[in-house]
Amino acid sequence: MTLLRSAATVSGLTLASRITGLVRDVLIARAFGAGPLTDAFWVAFRIPNLLRRLFAEGAFSQAFVPILGAARAERSDDEIRQLLDRVALVLTLALMTVTALGMVAAPWVVSAMASGLREAQRAGDFQSAVWMTRTMFPYIVCMSLVAFASGVLNTWRRFAVPAFTPVLLNLAMIGAALWLAPRFDPPIHALAVGVLAGGVAQLAVQWAALARLGLAPRLALRVRAAWRDSTVQRVLRQMAPATLGVSVAQLSLLINTNIASWLAPGSVTWLSFADRLMEFPTALLGVALGTVLLPSLSRAHAEGSADEYSALLDWGLRLVLLLGLPAALGMMLLADGLVATLFHYGAFQAADVDQTRLAVMAYAVGLVGLLGIKILAPGFYARQDIRTPVKIAVAVLVATQLLNVVLVPQLAHAGLALAIGLGACLNTLALLAGLRRRGAYRPGPGWPAFVLRVAVALAVMAVPLALAGQRLDWLAMQQTPVLRALWLAAVVAAAAGAYFAALYALGFRPADFRRRAR
Repeated sequence: MTLLRSAATVSGLTLASRITGLVRDVLIARAFGAGPLTDAFWVAFRIPNLLRRLFAEGAFSQAFVPILGAARAERSDDEIRQLLDRVALVLTLALMTVTALGMVAAPWVVSAMASGLREAQRAGDFQSAVWMTRTMFPYIVCMSLVAFASGVLNTWRRFAVPAFTPVLLNLAMIGAALWLAPRFDPPIHALAVGVLAGGVAQLAVQWAALARLGLAPRLALRVRAAWRDSTVQRVLRQMAPATLGVSVAQLSLLINTNIASWLAPGSVTWLSFADRLMEFPTALLGVALGTVLLPSLSRAHAEGSADEYSALLDWGLRLVLLLGLPAALGMMLLADGLVATLFHYGAFQAADVDQTRLAVMAYAVGLVGLLGIKILAPGFYARQDIRTPVKIAVAVLVATQLLNVVLVPQLAHAGLALAIGLGACLNTLALLAGLRRRGAYRPGPGWPAFVLRVAVALAVMAVPLALAGQRLDWLAMQQTPVLRALWLAAVVAAAAGAYFAALYALGFRPADFRRRAR
């Protein structure tokens, strides 16, 4: 299977996840609006997500997948199974401990995440956030084991199941919003139960996929043997700098959430919905490409194929620009239409649309940077060099907070989004410079012509987007949601058609981007 086809498979299934995620958020916006209790839910939901990314999907995957890929090439099947048993056991015990401590310390954790909720007039919101945090903390255990399973499945090039299972979380939350909410007081507490149910469902599906490959870990309580395993120790040693690197990014998110909790009520929700929209291109392009690139980069590095390694990175970067730049332009010029069509219902008012639109436009400035990180960071992970991205992330964290000092007083919550976007661009440039200095990445021929042709196609694409911005009043179409959705689909289709037609006229062909996995 070609890398482009693998990326398309991951991207297509991720699209299903993001569509159901949008349906989920539309229902949340319609039912609960953008108020203090909704802010409390997003704060509570962010806490297990933070730890999940910190210990599981981020640090663990970065450390585990390259080591597992090398072990697969060097060891017998029985040795691989033993390694999986031991890694899964250590991971499970560690995360169960973190979960238990987190449930006990939930009031302090919420205070750290959103100190604005500790104000006397927001005591009810704070208690709701604590209750939902405790309910959702076991989600961390589920998702950590899901990350483990995903790493194994991706190493065996079984990309479909890991890409699909996030749909189950969204379906569980949708079910909770529709059927459980009336049975809770306040109703928004039902969403926390839905999150936990979604985590259990994802784990069950991925564990079944591992079982079909004969790779499902056997969690026998041989803790000492697991802890002393040299490969497990290598994974843990690699996780230390990886955890620091991921924690830097999550610390930035924590700081931004805390700042947002002190801004106008609804700010956390506006940022959360804008972030949801940004996850579409980030996941469809960046995550999909990063997922399929990491095993191939690890193999190329293990085989000493420097040319193949560089060519893989070059392929990924060209696709990021080819697809990421029009996505960013579309998000900026069509932000009001996107937000209004998706969220402008029920309790989500016109003022909420306007504030969310500002956050979307600010995030879009850094979209290519966010995508670039997903391509370039695996270039270091595949070489088992996690320290360099960590150093870069620390420097970018400092720069992002300096940007917050300047931007937030002027732009409020949109300043937070813009600081993140600009920080992502700085991160991408630093990663690229690091790979260039090491000689790991050498740009292929034809880059100036490539950039020029993409720029011309973007100019062509901007025409229908600008016309739509002048002629269509998206808020005024609230009473005709079907018509508004049809207009949005038509504008997106016209813009995409103009862009790809221009690319075709300029000589681009899909075959130019096919690359076979090794």
